[in-house]
Amino acid sequence: PPFSSPPSPLWALPEELLLLICSYLDVQALGRLGQVCRRLRFLSSRDLLWRRIARGCLNSGFTQLGTDLAAGIPVKERVKVSQNWRHGRCQRETVLKWKCKQVAPLSSTFLMPWMELDGEYLYLSQAENIQAYRVCPGGAGLQRHPQAIFSGHQEDVCRFVLVNSHIVSGGGDGNIVLHKIRGSYSFKFSAHEQEVNCVDFQGGLIVSGSRDRTAKVWSLSAGRVGQCLHTVQTEDRVWSIAISPLLSSFVTGTACCGHTSPLRIWDLESGQLLTCLGTDFHRGAGVLDVFYETPSLLLSCGYDTYIRYWDIRTSTRKCVQEWEEPHDSALYCIRSDKNYMIASGSSYYGVVRLWDKRQTRCLQSFHLSSPTSSPVYCLRFSTTHLYAALASALHVLDFTA
Repeated sequence: PPFSSPPSPLWALPEELLLLICSYLDVQALGRLGQVCRRLRFLSSRDLLWRRIARGCLNSGFTQLGTDLAAGIPVKERVKVSQNWRHGRCQRETVLKWKCKQVAPLSSTFLMPWMELDGEYLYLSQAENIQAYRVCPGGAGLQRHPQAIFSGHQEDVCRFVLVNSHIVSGGGDGNIVLHKIRGSYSFKFSAHEQEVNCVDFQGGLIVSGSRDRTAKVWSLSAGRVGQCLHTVQTEDRVWSIAISPLLSSFVTGTACCGHTSPLRIWDLESGQLLTCLGTDFHRGAGVLDVFYETPSLLLSCGYDTYIRYWDIRTSTRKCVQEWEEPHDSALYCIRSDKNYMIASGSSYYGVVRLWDKRQTRCLQSFHLSSPTSSPVYCLRFSTTHLYAALASALHVLDFTA
């Protein structure tokens, strides 16, 4: 008809219908839609539309179960940064340096730093102390001087954990030290006859593992702080330990110098052995790091150059997936985004690798030390930055560039 009004544009539809239509679009289509007009630009940036896409991306802040670990950061921005993780686009910077610790003429021993990342602060062990550095806005670096220093050990800190505003550390002096971050409270007790190689802290209980071939469970309840509840005879040096998220059991990673599996799960309440993981470990295939993603899923790595993914609901005899370090290097540390991405640190030339669980080969590699070779003793990452602690320096990879 000559006097009929022109048809309304698509973006004049009610918002609920537009969101439903847009939910079928991929990343490229959503990006192009946002260039049409202001209303569609606002609409196409909604977290609701990007959440589905983000759950399939690397390190976008979503777990396998859909839990958002990075609430407050626009999901669209996280998807953009995720592409940088996948393609290895980043800026590298050495943010802290420290000297090697001299112990005798013509010989030296390297510090073996450990760290935890908690919001605005990065906690880093250096010799006998743990230092808290404020992360600069945007995560681009650290303030040069620590905001706080936590002391208590007579020898180097081996490992520590940060849980519920408390730091629990194990040291070469055989002691465990508990610090309250905000306050002057600290508590120290003798735990093992030799180095405390690893600790974990959950639900008012500490578990520790030592070179003295034992793992121990300690109470932190009122009136029983520092009381040993169980001593587990592992018959092997304990290199790594972790408490299950259900607070019902804990796993130990040992040196694998005997005929027993280096990965064993113990009952937290009784200290009894529940199960051994795996049957095909070679002698010397010690487990240097373990990490629980969920109560039934955990990752392990160590001297035999493999990352292994275990699902204790299906089988304890064989891992469900494994990835081999391509340069046959021992793996000192691993971390995951609890979804698809794994980051690992190897024993030669400060190599950090990124893995996608949906692929068999390494996704990206970064060499952080040259020409002097150093292991990556510990790494931690947020959705935008990765921090790697080597023998004499702390490196950061900025994936927002």
